[in-house]
Amino acid sequence: MVQELRQKDEHNDNSARRMARLAAVQGLYQLALTDEQPEALIRRFRADPAVVLREEETVIAVDRDMFGTILSGVSENRAAIDEMIAGAVDAKLSPGRMEPLLKSILRAGVFELQHSAAATGVIVNDYVDVAHGFFGAKEPGLVNAVLDRLAKTLRS
Repeated sequence: MVQELRQKDEHNDNSARRMARLAAVQGLYQLALTDEQPEALIRRFRADPAVVLREEETVIAVDRDMFGTILSGVSENRAAIDEMIAGAVDAKLSPGRMEPLLKSILRAGVFELQHSAAATGVIVNDYVDVAHGFFGAKEPGLVNAVLDRLAKTLRS
């Protein structure tokens, strides 16, 4: 029974982190399209996750602290993160030429690979899943390749 409860809690924590990753990507995309400051969006999100997530997604627990950490971390380190992404992709597809949503997914993934204690496979898989939610087969494959390539250097 205790083991069952631990597994349930662990599953809930994993779901909350997965939702925080999705929300962070959507938040970064929102920031890319507006002049809103990250701190303002983080504050609004903590009060009401529906400012970033769709209504049906808000019923799932979200790690609001993780959302804030990813959003502020990516914003503070964007130039260095973009440099890493540029080094991991074909020159034709530099971060400056990427679609903003794809760039948001990669930025969040790279930030987490640098600063999160989560397992590499979990981070990569969750961001590939986010990419699958918005794109066809090509972009999720690119997310997988770039994050795998960078994980080898960032986590070795």
